[in-house]
Amino acid sequence: MARLLVEQRLAACVSVVPGVRSFYRWQGSVDCSTEWLLLVKSSRGLFAALSAALEQAHSYEVPEVLALPVIEGAVNYLNWLASGLRSPEGQ
Repeated sequence: MARLLVEQRLAACVSVVPGVRSFYRWQGSVDCSTEWLLLVKSSRGLFAALSAALEQAHSYEVPEVLALPVIEGAVNYLNWLASGLRSPEGQ
């Protein structure tokens, strides 16, 4: 999934954190599993396309797809990030 998002320019970078243990309520009972956390660096304008691509590629019925605000960032990093993304209009 990480490679797919970067190849489609929906993400400039995806960091993969293996071995995350998640506890959750699903279909009336508490369950747990080991998962891989993806930290996807993208833009607000691409969220809908990014979310759709993740939901289509993911094996979960309801994958966790959240957008968190960036309050500040190093200008050089934010410029690099923007250069790695397609424009929201160019979908």
